[in-house]
Amino acid sequence: MHVAIFSPLPPQRSGIAHYTSELLPLLSREHEIDLYTDCIQPDSTINSLVNVFDAHDFIWRRKQTSYDHIIYQLGNATCHDYMWPYLAHYPGHIVLHDGHVHHSRARSLLSQKRYDAYRAEFAFSHSDCPTDVAELGVQGLLGNLTYFWPMLGVPMAVARSVSVHNSRLAENLQHHYSHSTINTIRMGVSDPTTAIKDSTRHSTRNILGFSSKHVVFAAYGGLTPEKRIPQILRAVKKLRQTHPLIRLLLVGNPATHYDARADAHTLGIEHLVTFTNYVADADLPKYLAAADVYLCLRWPSTGETSASMIRCLAMGKPIVTTDLALNRDMPMLLTPWAWTLSHPWKDIVNAKPLGVAIDIVDEDHSLEITLRRLCDDASLRKQLGVRARQYWETHHRLEMMAEDYDNLLNKDVATTKTPYSAISGTDNDIQTHASNLLCMFGVTPDILKSKEPV
Repeated sequence: MHVAIFSPLPPQRSGIAHYTSELLPLLSREHEIDLYTDCIQPDSTINSLVNVFDAHDFIWRRKQTSYDHIIYQLGNATCHDYMWPYLAHYPGHIVLHDGHVHHSRARSLLSQKRYDAYRAEFAFSHSDCPTDVAELGVQGLLGNLTYFWPMLGVPMAVARSVSVHNSRLAENLQHHYSHSTINTIRMGVSDPTTAIKDSTRHSTRNILGFSSKHVVFAAYGGLTPEKRIPQILRAVKKLRQTHPLIRLLLVGNPATHYDARADAHTLGIEHLVTFTNYVADADLPKYLAAADVYLCLRWPSTGETSASMIRCLAMGKPIVTTDLALNRDMPMLLTPWAWTLSHPWKDIVNAKPLGVAIDIVDEDHSLEITLRRLCDDASLRKQLGVRARQYWETHHRLEMMAEDYDNLLNKDVATTKTPYSAISGTDNDIQTHASNLLCMFGVTPDILKSKEPV
């Protein structure tokens, strides 16, 4: 099968770039893949597996090449912005890595001073919302309120089908876009322990200044408030007197809108916190190995399953995550009060907890209780870690995700519905909105009448 995939690639600093680089070796066994990216110099290993082209080569190559499927790996980061004209003009299958794209569209359109385009796209996605909300967005005043308006109208309308990695998100999308085809793909990651020798944990901890007695809590990824870094720092401060062996490892780029180092200094705990800044994907396993507990907190959330959290499970260490509905796919989590399962589980008899769920309503207190218990109880840490590893092996191996992709590619995802059939109603206003949007992408409105064959 001949497949075109749009995606960022390493060395771009993107979780989805890493995701695609792990997936390609497995998909390329059964399919011929043309990868379209705006990455200037992709890693040479990828070039040996698939055909890598500049994204803008797709226009002329499309005239000469017939594809069985076109897949867009769509997220919110800037490295996905180039895809939008293509996914509108050449409808395919969208793998939605975030449950909303408002951040992406606001950043892209407003930075170009395309205010009317932003207003039109907002109205197209949220026709029942007062226009004043879009005006707040134009002024940059929405902040985290953007999570209430996901702006998914365009991708949901033009896509032949959509896949997500979370069953809860899939159900929500199916409810709001009842005529769309929504699939769920299991999130899978490769085994990070294969890159680690027996001495890696000890040597990395030595380099970072951790002794064998320290209990190291770690958070990975961008050090943003959404990762609850301020709350984590406050919890460490509360425990510094009673638990002097507690340490915090923060691995990832600093946020542009939040200074975690300054926060740690203000709290007087800078000597307990180690910052690594950006760590390459190849080096990440050794930092994962250095930790005892992983802090995979998130609020607000875009609703998708976290690949970084799955990678932490694969390391065989306990996780601490936010108690959100989207974690229903992985409900085997303990509450920090009663240390019982936080959610009913379909197989409650055999349910084995593998981490702790933090109540967002009582976050500071929950975190303090959790960190204290995990500091004190090495046996519990070991028990949860063993179960975490088992859960990854059973549900989230990379081969499982590749199998779901193969199943998706082998079925007929090219439906007969027109691009905007997911929008309720057929009145002229909807058609006008759609035409205007497509014109903004440089696409003729003829696509509203019939989709171009893949």
